[in-house]
Amino acid sequence: MNLTSSTVLSAKDTARCLPYPELVASLGKAVAEYAAGKIQAPERQVLAYPQGGRMLSMPAVAQDLGVHKLVNVMPGNPALGLPAIQALVAVYDARTGQPLALLDGATVTARRTAAMSMLGIQALWPQGPAHVALLGGGQQALAHADAVLTLYPTAQVTLHSRTPARAEPALAALRTHHGPRIRIGGELPANADVVIALTSSPTPVYHEAARPDRLLIGVGAFRPDMAEFEARTVLASRLYVDDLNGARHEAGDFLQADVDWEQVHGIHQVLRSAAPRDKPLFFKSVGCAAWDLAAARCALQMAESD
Repeated sequence: MNLTSSTVLSAKDTARCLPYPELVASLGKAVAEYAAGKIQAPERQVLAYPQGGRMLSMPAVAQDLGVHKLVNVMPGNPALGLPAIQALVAVYDARTGQPLALLDGATVTARRTAAMSMLGIQALWPQGPAHVALLGGGQQALAHADAVLTLYPTAQVTLHSRTPARAEPALAALRTHHGPRIRIGGELPANADVVIALTSSPTPVYHEAARPDRLLIGVGAFRPDMAEFEARTVLASRLYVDDLNGARHEAGDFLQADVDWEQVHGIHQVLRSAAPRDKPLFFKSVGCAAWDLAAARCALQMAESD
């Protein structure tokens, strides 16, 4: 694909340019750069629409690229037959400011969020998962299922959704691509060694105690008034986050548990050396524009190689 300043990638093309192996690798590099101050990514700015919904502005700048993601979160859209998330990611040359491409923002968000969870698994569960339980049935759960099935060819995936009928068409597509390793379940499997929560629930959906033989990953609670895990589970775990700055304001699981932030570690630390296994492990992902920049790097490299 020959990129020009007018290149606009559709959702399908954006997904094709963000294969999970390459995207996870790009995120790993960006995590280290962000921790070293080589990527600037201020806290997201949020504006309310008069008739409901919110606009989120998320810029990031590095030596090579600048990105600006604009996200509209519109809760009333599903009733209109439209996705609740409407978004675009503009990508710029950092030297000239020239626009390079426009990516589908919803696809970037879904795939880089799933890839960040996979980076957490890579860092904290290096033996790889045998059985991943996903709590939730929306687009993020489906993206996570795709990522797990792609990166871990022997892993089983169980999806726990309050509306399983809505998830079935997408699950059918995943089964066509990956085989019968994914199913919709009722009770949380006792042998699930990785559990990823991807809901918009304001109250905990995971009520079990922390276990040393199970990695917990929280993705869905993105406001201080939301929590997917019981405080006792959080406090009994060794805690990691993708973005410490953002987590202090947005990680509802941690804020409601009133964690000691001196005991919360950045995921970049365990990309260099293994995490201690003296306690159960918990990884909280809140998202950051630096991760969109990592996705943009991956997308440009893949598009230029076509």
